[in-house]
Formats: sequence, C-alpha cells, structure tokens
Amino acid sequence: MTGFAAEDAALMRDARTVRIETSEGAGKPVHRAIIWIVVDESGRAYIRSWLGQRGRWYRELVANPAGAVHVGGRRVPVRAVEADEAGIEACSRLLSVKHRASRGSLASMLRDEILDTTLELEPR
Repeated sequence: MTGFAAEDAALMRDARTVRIETSEGAGKPVHRAIIWIVVDESGRAYIRSWLGQRGRWYRELVANPAGAVHVGGRRVPVRAVEADEAGIEACSRLLSVKHRASRGSLASMLRDEILDTTLELEPR
C-alpha cells in the first residue's frame, strides 16, 4: 500500500479532527462525520470507529470503500482497506501520541473490542 503525498499526509497528520465522507454506494446519500485520523512517517493513514461496527461511517466504508477526507479546506479522495495487524498496532500507537491529552476519549479508541474496525486509507 502506498502512502499519501507529503502535503496531504501533513494536513491529515496535523489536524486534530477531520471529516470523513462516506456513502453506501452510487446514487445513495453522502454522509460526513468528524473522526480522528493518524498518519505514520511514510504517509500511511489510519482511522478507527469508536462505535465499533455500529458506526455508520465505518459500515458505509466497508460496503463502499471509496470515500474522502475533508481537511484543511481540501477534499482528499480515499479508498479504505482493512488494516492488518501491523496497521492496527500503528494506529493505536499513533493515536496514543497524537491524542494523549484526551485521556477519556483516547481510552475509548484503544478498547480491544473495536480494534478490528481499524481501516487504512489509501489515496485514489
């Protein structure tokens, strides 16, 4: 998997929150939700649903992996793929660093029961 271009990666890395744009599929309504995103040093981006599999944006990205991240006044088209074990660990590590001051919210993002909702975003 390839990482994002440096400019897009930096925007996502530096943003406290972003909006994810999802839809169940062609011709279906588009939804946006505020989420946390983390990006590693090689430009690989990860997201996780704090609601687990109940989260609408998560369900929609699983059904239709094409979406977009809205950050810094830009719309960045993405494709979501299930994160592998290394991606899940990277997401947890990066969340722990980026959101360390948000202890309660951070703890909810590190619960074992939601780790499998970690997605890697690829540029499209």
